[in-house]
Amino acid sequence: MPALSRLRSMSIGSVVVTVSLGLTPVPSAAAVQTVCNRYCDGRDAASATADRVAATSTLYGRRFTLHVNDTDAMAWAVVEGGRPADEVWIDRSFDGGRTWTENGKLGDTTIPAGSTAWRTAQYNVDDWNNNGVGALRACGKAGDRPEISCTSWARSTWNAWDRRTAAATGLMMRFDRGTGLFDGNGWWTGANALTAVIGNLQRSGMRSYQYAITTTYDKNINARQGQFRNEFLDDTGWWGLAWVAAYDVTGDSRYLNTARADADWMHAYWDSVCGGGVWWKTDKKAKNAIENSLYIQLNAMLSHRIPGDTTYRSRAAAGWAWFQSTGMINGSNLVNDGINLSTCRNNGDVTWTYNQGVLINGLVELNKLTGDGNALATARRIGDAMTTSGYLSPGGILREPNEPDTCGGDGASFKGAAIRGLGALNTATGGAYNTYLTRNADSAYTRNRNTIDMYGSHWTGPFVETNHSCQHSALDLLNAAP
Repeated sequence: MPALSRLRSMSIGSVVVTVSLGLTPVPSAAAVQTVCNRYCDGRDAASATADRVAATSTLYGRRFTLHVNDTDAMAWAVVEGGRPADEVWIDRSFDGGRTWTENGKLGDTTIPAGSTAWRTAQYNVDDWNNNGVGALRACGKAGDRPEISCTSWARSTWNAWDRRTAAATGLMMRFDRGTGLFDGNGWWTGANALTAVIGNLQRSGMRSYQYAITTTYDKNINARQGQFRNEFLDDTGWWGLAWVAAYDVTGDSRYLNTARADADWMHAYWDSVCGGGVWWKTDKKAKNAIENSLYIQLNAMLSHRIPGDTTYRSRAAAGWAWFQSTGMINGSNLVNDGINLSTCRNNGDVTWTYNQGVLINGLVELNKLTGDGNALATARRIGDAMTTSGYLSPGGILREPNEPDTCGGDGASFKGAAIRGLGALNTATGGAYNTYLTRNADSAYTRNRNTIDMYGSHWTGPFVETNHSCQHSALDLLNAAP
């Protein structure tokens, strides 16, 4: 279908003005589809068992309000202070407000003669039968003017009863049910997003989004080089960790088998150049910290879960022995990006946050596996350095080097992996980092969140537009915080 022009509203304070944008709308057949959960769309608002005013906007003296029935996970729109023929309706989005159904003005109605206020019927926030995670907003206009006013997007507290589950629900708004990936095609970042969703399941007990595991696996098992392997060995490591996590919550052996295939693929690119280590890519042009930290963690986790294993255990131990020999942990107890192949020593490159967190996680897992006290002590030194560094934690809040306002590119996922590792160390040390994790979680929640619990790149705020990478990083933080 070609792109059509649609009137879309933009907020200026509480007033919304109208602009014309080129959009590619959802086909009109979807626009008239009735969603049925506990009740079907169109239920009388008078029957609502709960009423929470979630969002409001104004235009030419009219007040448009979104009312949410949290008990039944439905909502309705109200216009007040209007005149006959003023219009009010609901928009519904299943991708976090990025798009909504063209010609899908749910409950579209006008104020009747003799009245100054009116309301729509109730409409479901989510589509449970089709795994649609939704958000609604109230919209309306004066009968004699073209401008449209819309509230901010909002949703019910269903699957969002606290800040962790709300962030998980925000992330699942970005899950593409067609591709089984986040934001349509996120690959290694999608592995991290899935790991964060599974982590939330483990922390909160909310199994509503467990379907993402099967959907991702079934739709992508034969992608790239199969079994979630590709030419980037760190990509493969991220997916291997996701499938270990999936195995832990489902007990399904196919996920563990895929994680083993991923670890074996990484091991195929371990060689004697610079005394060992895994190459970053199959073209064998760089050996970096990230794929080798993932190698340690993945092999240690696999060994824990395979009775009688010695293979993965020895690989994890060898990976750590080699890592220590390279000097990639610098004199400040931070991990640089990789090694110089000419000297086989630390290249002095950027200390990205994820290089701290993934090695920490790998060392915590190695300590669990072997009892290596040095591994845990080293993890603790890196954790202390990361959380006190004025470079990585200015003002006590984790910040990626050169952190952008936007959530594009690889770096948006780095803080999630970093904080996931620190969370593992926090558990292993009996809460040594509780204060740091709480400070970061509170800052992100109060300063860096929109009305549907989506988070941007800066945990100090302000909120800027997000994607699944920034969102999973925030979810990792909330999962890790006490």
